[in-house]
Amino acid sequence: MISKKTKYGLKALGYLAKQKSDGPVQISSIAKSENISQKFLESILLTLRKAGFLGSKKGKGGGYYLLKNPDEIKIASIYRTLEGPIAMVPCVSLNFYEKCNDCDSEKECHVNHLMIQIRDNTLAILEKNTLADFIKK
Repeated sequence: MISKKTKYGLKALGYLAKQKSDGPVQISSIAKSENISQKFLESILLTLRKAGFLGSKKGKGGGYYLLKNPDEIKIASIYRTLEGPIAMVPCVSLNFYEKCNDCDSEKECHVNHLMIQIRDNTLAILEKNTLADFIKK
């Protein structure tokens, strides 16, 4: 299950991707349209800005805007930024690997083998889809 942070981050990025102009969009507009708490959204957008997905402009006419075209932004990158590892258990994570303390051998672990399949299929979907694909559906 994804967190509300990731769900709202995807909704906010989708909202920005659907805008006709490249100009900044106020947080209040995004929050109202997507039914997200403005305070929570501020934190999410700051994380996305620090990760290089968004630019921001302060002052009158300010707000947030996408730094790249929606077709250049992979959903997997957004997911990792907001959620962390794509793997359900740390022993199969590609970027955040940790050995499980309760497992003697990953090669013989049935849970490990199943989780690798789930990770690979999930990763294929998240890598294949871009923000542009996300807003089309």
